[in-house]
Amino acid sequence: MKKLLLKHKQILFFGLAGAISAVIEIGSFKIFSVLLPTFIPKEPNFHGVFYPLSNISSTTCGIITNYFLSIWFVFARGKHSKKREFVYFMILSVFSTILSLLFFQVFYKYVFKFNFDIKYFTLSSEIMSKISAIVVVSILNYSLKKKIVFNG
Repeated sequence: MKKLLLKHKQILFFGLAGAISAVIEIGSFKIFSVLLPTFIPKEPNFHGVFYPLSNISSTTCGIITNYFLSIWFVFARGKHSKKREFVYFMILSVFSTILSLLFFQVFYKYVFKFNFDIKYFTLSSEIMSKISAIVVVSILNYSLKKKIVFNG
């Protein structure tokens, strides 16, 4: 078992860094999706795009968290300079943000139409859509970041 864990250490640390980043992203999404509509009334549905600023802002919080966790715990420095590595990371993150926003729209509009009631709390359709978008985009993120950003 120990051998297996050591063999897949990078994937485990990526999963842990992703989970921490996801908690930050989902928590900040909840805060933004509650607070922003009081200042920007069209935020819940801006011309058919649901919670655009909340999504982009929370994804940015998750990306920044993930960047630091990735360089500290997951990936060894690649062959790029720190500056170039950061630029590549940000370019991929912009791409990921767009994908996350698109997946959120699909999940929110077509998949999660009702709240998910668990014994002790309820997950809203917004939060379920956000979680699902994060899971889908995370799979792509690991591959791209390993091959492009942190390619040793």
